[in-house]
Amino acid sequence: MNSSPWPRVVLGELLQPVSRQETVEPQKVYQLLGAHWYATGLYMKDTKTGAQIRAERLYRVEEGDFVYNRLFAWKGSFAVATAENAGCYVSNEFPCFHVELAKLDPKYLWFYFKRESAWNETLGLSYGATPTSRNRLKEANLLSMQIPLPPLAEQRRIVARIEALAARAEAARELREQVMAEVEALIHSALRASLKHIDGWDIKPISECSKMSTGKTPPSERDEYYGGQIQWYTPGDLGFHKKLGISPRTLSQLAIDEGKATIYEPGTILLVAIGASLGKVGLAQELCSSNQQITGIKFDPGIVPEYGFWWIRRLYDDLRAKASQATLPIINQRKIGTLEIVIPPLPEQHRIVAHLDALQAKITAVQQHQAATQVRLEALLPSILDRAFKGEL
Repeated sequence: MNSSPWPRVVLGELLQPVSRQETVEPQKVYQLLGAHWYATGLYMKDTKTGAQIRAERLYRVEEGDFVYNRLFAWKGSFAVATAENAGCYVSNEFPCFHVELAKLDPKYLWFYFKRESAWNETLGLSYGATPTSRNRLKEANLLSMQIPLPPLAEQRRIVARIEALAARAEAARELREQVMAEVEALIHSALRASLKHIDGWDIKPISECSKMSTGKTPPSERDEYYGGQIQWYTPGDLGFHKKLGISPRTLSQLAIDEGKATIYEPGTILLVAIGASLGKVGLAQELCSSNQQITGIKFDPGIVPEYGFWWIRRLYDDLRAKASQATLPIINQRKIGTLEIVIPPLPEQHRIVAHLDALQAKITAVQQHQAATQVRLEALLPSILDRAFKGEL
């Protein structure tokens, strides 16, 4: 059923296949294009000499071409070539078309293919050896698709309206990112201001006032080690909030009893010590465990666990600066132990913790609001596009 006020026209009446085939020359340099998913445009995939290219032929793209990837049409791999793409090349998996400009605005067509419903339609028209990854949308099937086609002036009005609304959404997204950056700067500033040395307070290397241990991964083929009551954390489960959530995987007591896992007592600080997440932390509220990418730090009784958590979080930049950078950033227990912790009197530790907890609660509220805003922003463009092609924009 046509849900728009305009007639539906088959793409075969609006697009003409174009093939600027060239034989690959060994000494020539070719700029090769790919097409992003979700109709977000063409991109420079690689630059190679003809001698480095296995294919015998490539196809030149020019500005204004409508281009798609046969293999990933169902993922929205559609684009209109820009001036930056002109003169670059694609393989034979990227059919190109000339748009009949007297009937169709290229941007109108591109916006049409930014819709999930269009991707789903192409999936139904695609065929291949497997249901998804090898599906191909043949040109004939693409050209059999129908689109609602208002007069050219109305197409241009719709494009301008979509672009204006999208620009406002992008401005809102940038403002949200700025707010989030300012929030992060605020907590870092508060950590430095609150956690500092005052005359008369002790300063000790972490190694002298804590016990450290590294997590383990029980053999995955031993099902009896998994599925118990002990939370087992990996780097993706940690962040910068004190409370640890429910882990995706748990361990049995047998894994602990047989020494296949490390157990952390409540009050232990879990610190990611390797990889992109190095420096992320959490505070154990119950007996738990982790994999080998996490180090547990249990401070002596003279250091309140929550204070220790905030101090380790304060050391984020120091930890990353001390990490070796051979392949992945990694910091071992010895290096962690050389970093110092300021130890105020217990009442002062509790005061600092209360202050930072209250600040974190306010920041969390801001972050949750911003996250909700992001969800609304992400839903905005699909809603705009849906309304546009129903004639409601």
